[in-house]
Amino acid sequence: MKSSTAPAAAPVLSLLVGFAAVSAFAQTPAPQAASPYTLTVFATAPPNLSAPDSIAVVDDHVFVGYGDGHAPDGSDHKNSQVVQFSMDGAVEHIYTVPGHSDGLKLDPITHRLWALQNEDASPNVAIIDTETQQQKIYQFASTPHGGGYDDIVFRGCKIYISASNPARNPNTGPEIVRAKLHDGVVQVEPLLMGNAAAVDVLTGTNITLNLQDPDSMTLDPLGNIVLDSQADQELIYVTHPGEPNQQALRLPLSFLSGKTAMPVETDDTAFVTSSKGFILFADKGLNTVFKLTRTGFVPGSAYTAADGGPFVGTLDLTSGVVTPVVTGIMSPGGLVYIDTSRQDADGRNDGDRDHSDQDADRCDRDDRR
Repeated sequence: MKSSTAPAAAPVLSLLVGFAAVSAFAQTPAPQAASPYTLTVFATAPPNLSAPDSIAVVDDHVFVGYGDGHAPDGSDHKNSQVVQFSMDGAVEHIYTVPGHSDGLKLDPITHRLWALQNEDASPNVAIIDTETQQQKIYQFASTPHGGGYDDIVFRGCKIYISASNPARNPNTGPEIVRAKLHDGVVQVEPLLMGNAAAVDVLTGTNITLNLQDPDSMTLDPLGNIVLDSQADQELIYVTHPGEPNQQALRLPLSFLSGKTAMPVETDDTAFVTSSKGFILFADKGLNTVFKLTRTGFVPGSAYTAADGGPFVGTLDLTSGVVTPVVTGIMSPGGLVYIDTSRQDADGRNDGDRDHSDQDADRCDRDDRR
């Protein structure tokens, strides 16, 4: 999740769906009839905090990392804040982490929050117990690709991290690593190299990657790793990660300007897991986290924060075309889908911790301490 500088004037927010020809770079409301979406403010930044980016959900709490304009390599030696909100957007607690806050992810087995700092160099990760509000800082050894680390996914018992800001072009270092914790240090080993063989989704041809901006990362509903190479304007799918039949697929990203497909840079992508839920996304420029709702989402569909638009839109997973849903924003970054289909009468996701305890018995707990 790349840091950015906000424009001086805040544009007006608008919703649009199904338009024929709109320039995504024009931050003005498009004429619109009915829309199935509703956009509201979830939370504004607490005093003295700015540039909200990554978002994670732990039980009934929303966590947002604030970059505050600090150096993404940690060279200014400043701290950042991770703010815990209630589901109605009220501030509940503020955590301080060392460096520039970037990736946030819930470990579904331990129910601890992993907070990555310094995506350009000298990275660290804070592992936060949100029940006791205690945290432990882990350092990385020298990074094999020469940069920092940006985002995390938990897949079964394994932990993967995107290797951001590579020092070489062509990128011959790892773009995704597997991580393990040991004696206060995060140990890594390559999963996918920056110059790995891949298949281009649009043409079906074999290609060699040269990823210059590995960034946000998530899992799709089938368990594939989906990596956003932000400045390269493409998603990388990793199927069967870590297995002999692992494969990489490249999906170039674009939006339609008239009938012309124009490349577009994106940040976080989220997949809809049920018809009942809502999207939260952070806008660094507007210093606000927004809530996007509709009567029924389509399970399996994907939404992405196109910071190169700027807009938030639906992503066609076959063509790579992003269709704007929310425009008039400035710098969208962190984006999550919150599934409310399994909430009980108290608003809690029923059985999550019971399931995670069962999963922990199958995993090496030392990797997650």
